Amino acid sequence: MTQEQSPLVKLLNLEPHVEGGWCKEIWKASYEIPKSVLGPEYSGARAAASSIYFLLHPGEVSAWHVVLSDELWLYHSGGPIELTLGGTLENPEAGQKIILGMDIENGQVPQALVPANVWQTSVAVGNEPGFVTCVVAPAFHYDDFKLIDSAK
Repeated sequence: MTQEQSPLVKLLNLEPHVEGGWCKEIWKASYEIPKSVLGPEYSGARAAASSIYFLLHPGEVSAWHVVLSDELWLYHSGGPIELTLGGTLENPEAGQKIILGMDIENGQVPQALVPANVWQTSVAVGNEPGFVTCVVAPAFHYDDFKLIDSAK
């Protein structure tokens, strides 16, 4: 059975994300933080923050990855998304699970923070796509991103 693609993919011009799911960069702050302030782990200056739309269909997985900056997830609509944190070691170890959604009485939260350098993976857990915004500060840059290839 082929899954129907969310209309948000077309309406918001979302593109496949290298980690899984669908995304589009929405905003990048105009203020730039110099590399000398950020420290040696950054390859250069970064905008103060950036954001993307991110969508996961049921059955899609955002593979284990780590970002050098803090990442704030903001739930918008659709099914809930399970976000799993994996620690700060060289390889992830599944730990805290956070469900992004609006069923707050049953433990879901409308926003969640993944601290800098903490592994993360996510999956849509409902019967419909989950739609969120992710805000990264300092701004996302692929030099600051490490992905585990789940195909290996």
